[in-house]
Order: sequence, then C-alpha cells, then structure tokens
Amino acid sequence: MSLNVTPQAADWYKKELGLQAGDYIRFYARYSNTSDIHPGFSLGITTESPNKPGLTQSSEGITFYMEEKDLWYLDGYRLNVTYLPEHDDILYGYEQETARAAN
Repeated sequence: MSLNVTPQAADWYKKELGLQAGDYIRFYARYSNTSDIHPGFSLGITTESPNKPGLTQSSEGITFYMEEKDLWYLDGYRLNVTYLPEHDDILYGYEQETARAAN
C-alpha cells in the first residue's frame, strides 16, 4: 500500500483548508454508503496531528498520513490524490498494487 499526493493537490488543500507548512492531513476509513474499494466505507479527511502514523507522505510542506488502525482500508492499493483544475477539486484514485514475488 502507498500514498501519493501531487504538489497541485497539496496546494489545493492548503488553499481550501487554510493550511500552512508543518500542518497535517489525516486520511481515515469512515462509515459511508459509497466506496470504490470497500462497500460501507469511504475515505475521510481531517486536519490533526498523527498519533500512530502507519503511512506518510509530505508534499508542499504538508504531511499527509494514515494511522496504523486505518491501514486495512488501503491494503493492496495505492491512493493517488490529484488535483482537477477543470473542476477545482480533488480526485481520489485507487490503483491496485501487484503482489511482489517472494525471493
């Protein structure tokens, strides 16, 4: 599992949420009726400092992360967070990762 937030997406979050360098965005699994990968759950976001981060990526001074307890949501997937300028919005894309061959 992995996380990729483009610089343009990070800038969008900074603008929309009033974030500054050094701030955090947490991705988490939440109950919902829609999901591309887990029925009954979807991806939520909040601005809070990490407790037990299991996956992190920094982009444009912002640290994006997912807590260890939520990693199951991305198991086997890469989360790509990109900016859509034509909609001035964010796209969350889930790319299935291939299993690595055992040595």
